[in-house]
Amino acid sequence: MTDMDADLVAAFAAELADTARTLARAHFRKTTAFERKADESPVTIADKAIEAALRAAITARFPGHAILGEEAGLTRGDDHLWVVDPIDGTKSFITGMPLFGALIAFARRGEPQVGVIEVPALGERWVGVPGRTTFNGEPARVSGCGALEDARIYTTSPDFFTPDDWALYDALSRKGAMRRFGGDCYQYGLLASGHCDLVVETSLQPYDFMALVPVVENAGGVMTDWQGRPLGLGSDGKVVAAASPALHAQALRHLGA
Repeated sequence: MTDMDADLVAAFAAELADTARTLARAHFRKTTAFERKADESPVTIADKAIEAALRAAITARFPGHAILGEEAGLTRGDDHLWVVDPIDGTKSFITGMPLFGALIAFARRGEPQVGVIEVPALGERWVGVPGRTTFNGEPARVSGCGALEDARIYTTSPDFFTPDDWALYDALSRKGAMRRFGGDCYQYGLLASGHCDLVVETSLQPYDFMALVPVVENAGGVMTDWQGRPLGLGSDGKVVAAASPALHAQALRHLGA
């Protein structure tokens, strides 16, 4: 992908994020009803409306591209893939917490290259493209923290861990300077802007993490699975995002890699 390609893709992704912001705000703290999907996770009218709008816009602009979304699954296409999560943090959305986001990723041959974390309720947006990450248009950079004992560590919830995985995370996070919970995609934006240093999670799907990878990595961070492998459509849902290679390596050692 050339710089021009990346900028064109990012500009279109920003248009998609604008659409997601408008629709999310129209429903936020007004929509309380939800349904349960087969996996017992909640879904609202806002999730469905945002994904439908994003899919329609992508198909109109790039009719040959594939689309993967949380609600409607995979639409087949060529080796250009858009991955969208209309509301990452639906439980936050339902309960009035403003830290939910919309995630938009563009991948080529399975590799995420452009990512957007849109936080509609706060009017905040991170965009990662090859060579740079921005936060509301200004450069974003990780803290560079290299020592676990100095690290500010996040995960969304203990509920997403198996007992064995939780034991590993619990032991790891207690060695840090502090640990916090909650945030869904927002914590990865905080990492990209230097406000936290390590995020460790499990049970994620590609639409949960594909957009996060370009944001974190192009801000100077490292993001892989628990074995240190690049994240992609076939990943097992266990992710580590760190503010430096040194911190990432320490985290992997504690997680059994």
